Amino acid sequence: MILILGGTTEGRVAVRVADEAAATYYYSTKGTLQSIECAHGIRLTGAMNAEEMECFCRDHAIKLLIDAAHPFAQVLHQTIEQVSKCLRIPVIRYERRYPLRDEDLIWCDSYADAIHQMENKGIQRLLALSGVNTLAPLRPYWRSHTTWLRILEREESLSLAEKQGFPQESLVFYREGEDELKLLEQLHPDAILTKESGFSGYFTDKVNAARQFGIPVFVVKRPALPETFYRVYGEDGLRKQIERLLPEFFPLKSGYTTGACATAAAKAALLALLSRKEQTESQITLPSGEQITLPVAYTEWAGCSSATCTVIKESGDDPDVTNHSRIRVTVQLSPDASGCATVMAQEEHCQETESDDTGRVIFQAGEGVGTVTLPGLGLKVGGPAINATPRKMIRQELIPLLPSPDSVAIVTVSVPGGEELAKRTFNPKLGIIGGISIIGTSGIVRPFSSDAFIASIRKEASVAKAIGCETLVINSGAKSERYLRSLYASLPPQSFVHYGNFIGETLKIAADLGFKQVILGIMIGKAVKLAEGFLDTHSKKVVMNKGFLQDVAKEAKCEEATVDAINRITLARELWELLTEKDQNRFFPLLLQKCKSYCAPILPDGELTLLLISEEGKVLYQS
Repeated sequence: MILILGGTTEGRVAVRVADEAAATYYYSTKGTLQSIECAHGIRLTGAMNAEEMECFCRDHAIKLLIDAAHPFAQVLHQTIEQVSKCLRIPVIRYERRYPLRDEDLIWCDSYADAIHQMENKGIQRLLALSGVNTLAPLRPYWRSHTTWLRILEREESLSLAEKQGFPQESLVFYREGEDELKLLEQLHPDAILTKESGFSGYFTDKVNAARQFGIPVFVVKRPALPETFYRVYGEDGLRKQIERLLPEFFPLKSGYTTGACATAAAKAALLALLSRKEQTESQITLPSGEQITLPVAYTEWAGCSSATCTVIKESGDDPDVTNHSRIRVTVQLSPDASGCATVMAQEEHCQETESDDTGRVIFQAGEGVGTVTLPGLGLKVGGPAINATPRKMIRQELIPLLPSPDSVAIVTVSVPGGEELAKRTFNPKLGIIGGISIIGTSGIVRPFSSDAFIASIRKEASVAKAIGCETLVINSGAKSERYLRSLYASLPPQSFVHYGNFIGETLKIAADLGFKQVILGIMIGKAVKLAEGFLDTHSKKVVMNKGFLQDVAKEAKCEEATVDAINRITLARELWELLTEKDQNRFFPLLLQKCKSYCAPILPDGELTLLLISEEGKVLYQS
């Protein structure tokens, strides 16, 4: 069982992540004001001291604490730490993201330090954007200086301000979406005071407004968190940490893409080369902006010229052929681009090279990483099969670490055994030879991701279009594709694309790419679902509806005995044996007609042909 301490934006995200498990958890806030839906969580309100929290954790078998509270909730952080140590319960801290500490801001270690620095600088008129709970520590200042305090317009805040004796006329109410600069122009303060509250606390907005107005910004630093807390910076990192610390909570485990692993290995390799120190972990930033940390399995050096780091790919519960593969990245530095050709010529094991658009990172395909031979993938023909997002991630991590503006990083990505693995992927059909692709648009592999499969369909269809194919032959898998290839032997292999269960999504892609003709091969198991209007035929979403099939048989004027017999079948393929030749010639054309009625509108500008394929591979009926 998990106890989440929230009441913040981070608390909302923690709830969303926990709800994905469809398992019970507890969500606790100090007050009742936060509006939040917990699909599987039990809501708790009211502050707990250490003794109360300890009792609650014992009584409810809490095995994991998630601290998603405000960074300045020091008492709560200390309580969580105390309970964690006493009961030996791990704590995940869902930390906010913070901008770098700008030197032109005035950083204060505490509110007392802030008062001291403001008085030394002669600040007489202050706008405090630090929240109603800071009235007490700021009392020595606001009792002797003109001070406005911005608060939320709610009874709890008004009551606290009144209790502290703060003048009501000096209260300013927060209005969502209000321009900070407008408030400064209205009050004309000498300075503003705020807390280091991170991006989700609108810290940057406050600072930018003060800069435009030309006044100094005093910032109280966020308090230090206990070192024993496991820090995460977003929902993907949170889920991975929950999976690690409480494996039974999520029924399916997430993983990382080859692109994320290559990025982590590349950054670790450059750091190892520069520091000559072994790397055990690598922190990278995902395309979403979230920071994650991946373990580094091995660090190796080749003299002083290069370093290699290896990350073991973990795909979670996604059925990925690259699961547990070694993603090895070697980074070699050249002082300038002119020296790179010589260096690369010495790397005989590398297949192809390609520079990024800045010229500061050169990508090479090492052992087990494929080379692109066909257009349509958005990659240079003849270049390494490293997709756009991983390239961007690697550049963003490496360029800031390069020792000089003239330095060039030569990045060689290898996957030992990748050439064999690639035979179990779509790569040969895509024209990628010699190994796998380094892929991933988010950096995260979500269990049994339909998004990944649909993305692969789009890639295949894009390649077909790029090489001039006007006809796309879509089919459910290898078995039906073999039948269709023999029927359309004149078409190139790139014209044949698997739709799996995603018939509707594949037709949308074909329409987007402007194919003039689409031939849809389908076997009876999927046809009986498609005819009922299910464009995603996955067995988890839809099963054969015998009642529907009986209605089709009646509409087709099949024999009454046939209609009755349909109710006794277990598998759709039994229809081939069940129906007489006369009934087949009535039933199957009508079934295909119903299938086409749902598919044709998705492809309004193209010609659509449906082929019903028998178990023996014969096309028996055509729409």
